[in-house]
Amino acid sequence: MLTARNRYISRSHFSEAKVRQLLRLFALDLEATKIATLAHVSRRSVNRLVQQLRVRMAQECERHAPFRGTVEVDESYFGRRRVRGKRGRGASGKTIVFGVFKRNGRVYTQIVPDAKRATLRAVIRGRVALASVVHSDGWRGYDGLVDLGYRKHFRVAHRQEIFVGRHGVHINGIESFWSTAKTRLARRRGIRPEYFYWHLKECEFRFNHRHGNLYEILLALVRNHPLK
Repeated sequence: MLTARNRYISRSHFSEAKVRQLLRLFALDLEATKIATLAHVSRRSVNRLVQQLRVRMAQECERHAPFRGTVEVDESYFGRRRVRGKRGRGASGKTIVFGVFKRNGRVYTQIVPDAKRATLRAVIRGRVALASVVHSDGWRGYDGLVDLGYRKHFRVAHRQEIFVGRHGVHINGIESFWSTAKTRLARRRGIRPEYFYWHLKECEFRFNHRHGNLYEILLALVRNHPLK
């Protein structure tokens, strides 16, 4: 029998108090099994709730564009360790993720099919304002951004083991996010490919609200956009 409709989830047997408890545990970044045990609910119910939360977080992340100011762009490769003999960017079938980071602010991620110039340009044009100051590494995929209208494009020569160039040119911010995301995802001990996007966006959402009260932020999110 369903309980009275609550503000957070429609068509749910959870009370509002139970939803708040689950959100608090999720905000602590506990795995679904641990949340189910502590909240005394089934793992299946927790999985369903958590997946819906990830969808809401992804929708919120996609709404923020374009980035303005000083931004860093970079691509990273997620998946198993490189196979011996496989070399080059994105070797051994890894998932390629492109990222944009506003200095001292938000990050945006997008799964891309490759790291070619046309692919990266398309994301940058859609997510970065032309007046922005863009920092990147020396990858050829970033060639021609000035001709595209990004007059202030600066590069750091990672191939020469330089990580902070002249006048503070670096991409340390986005690389810090990559490290945080990979460490967090590794703790999940294997994520099915069809769910990778949602887990990636959860990493993005958590990073973008790293200075706030994540529980209160999630509570407001599901109050404004109730789960089903």
